[in-house]
Amino acid sequence: MLAALVEELKKTGLQAAPADHCYAGPEEVACDVCTGRKLKALKSCLDCLASCCEKHLQPHFQSAPFKKNKLVEPSEKLQENICSRHDEVMKMFCRTDQQCICYLCSVEEHKDHDTVSAAAERTERQRELGLRRQTIQQRVQDTEKDVKLLQQEEEAFNGSADKAVEDSEEIFTEMIRLLEKGSSDVKQQIRSQQETEVSRVRELQERLEQEITELKRKDQELKQLSDTEDRYQFLHNYPSLSPLSRSTHSSSFRIRPLRNFEDVTAAVSQVRGLLQDILSETETEILTIVSQVDVLLPQPETRADFLRYSQEITLDPNTVYKHLLLSEGNRKVTYMSEDQSYSDHPDRFTYWHQVLSRESLTGRCYWEVEMGMRGQVDVSVTYKNISRAGDLYECLFGFNDKSWSLYCDGNSYSFSYNSIETPVSGPVSSRVGVYLDHSAGVLSFYSVSDTMTLLHRVQTTFTQPLYAGVVMYLGSAAEFCKLK
Repeated sequence: MLAALVEELKKTGLQAAPADHCYAGPEEVACDVCTGRKLKALKSCLDCLASCCEKHLQPHFQSAPFKKNKLVEPSEKLQENICSRHDEVMKMFCRTDQQCICYLCSVEEHKDHDTVSAAAERTERQRELGLRRQTIQQRVQDTEKDVKLLQQEEEAFNGSADKAVEDSEEIFTEMIRLLEKGSSDVKQQIRSQQETEVSRVRELQERLEQEITELKRKDQELKQLSDTEDRYQFLHNYPSLSPLSRSTHSSSFRIRPLRNFEDVTAAVSQVRGLLQDILSETETEILTIVSQVDVLLPQPETRADFLRYSQEITLDPNTVYKHLLLSEGNRKVTYMSEDQSYSDHPDRFTYWHQVLSRESLTGRCYWEVEMGMRGQVDVSVTYKNISRAGDLYECLFGFNDKSWSLYCDGNSYSFSYNSIETPVSGPVSSRVGVYLDHSAGVLSFYSVSDTMTLLHRVQTTFTQPLYAGVVMYLGSAAEFCKLK
């Protein structure tokens, strides 16, 4: 009996009781075949719709009928693969209704539908997923290249900025050194002239003091003679008086204006004024150039992209035509039938019903103008040196080479530049968006509603800062919107 038991153990092996970690926990998939305490499932079978532990999974590896079954990672959702109507495995897919079905469904309610096996549909969808992944991976590669280019652009931009700061500091330091040297030279010249002239004054002063002493001595001698009572002694001594010597100096300096150093101060002040004017002009020019420097970024596409460059626009009362009323903090302009009694100003438009912004526009800017559906308004940009007085077209936005203008009348659009009008098609909206990329020479007009639609784009070279403006017509109003 003992020998028979040993042989049996040799055949079956000595199996120890499973460890606790082999049993299925509350959040784990349990073996559907185990009785009593269930072991953790190793795989789930999509054909058997059962999850099996390592022991009960063996038939899928050893038995020919089971070897073709599809094994997947343990899943608790196997019952979702059973048709609730026919209690059959859903091995078919209805492309018409885009749902998994069983074979009986395909010959009943889905009889005339486009049906294929679930495996075939999976293969097709897998192929599509592969193509989509390829597209995504390609986009990732392209985007990574763009990121690398932006990093290189950032490094170059920072390097250029650092170099400009370093060079500017060196130049300004040299200018300061030159000013200090000029100050030192002027100071040294003043002190040298001061020393020379003071020496001359003191020398003359000593001579004058000696002359005074001599004159006082002579005066005392004459007084003694004058006080002599003896006529004989007086007449006897009088011829012996020494003649009065000529004065050793000229008194003309007493009536000549003193030439002190006030002229030097005036000359230095004049130099300071000239320097201030030069610095003011060049500083404005330098700051304009600095504001036009930007990195190579893509053009905005969505309204959110545009709003990143939003620019608050206020209108300049010194430029507004006399029949235009400004309100809402000088952001809104309304055409009025009566004169608004503005004071005269060289910047004011005297004939055309238009107004300019206070703000100069460089770099990247975006703003929106709300004008109502029935208003007639020209939304414009222009150089500041556009003519102001008279009824000539050189003063009207869009009819010269200094301004660009989009006409909006609630039904259609047209674009004007240098007296050339171009019809513009696009959805009519009560709001127009304007995007300016000054350094790139891009000026774009958009119809703004739920979406943004490009109406017209200008590609040119801007040589000066631009200013926003509008041309108003009878009964119309326009407001530059607050976007932040």
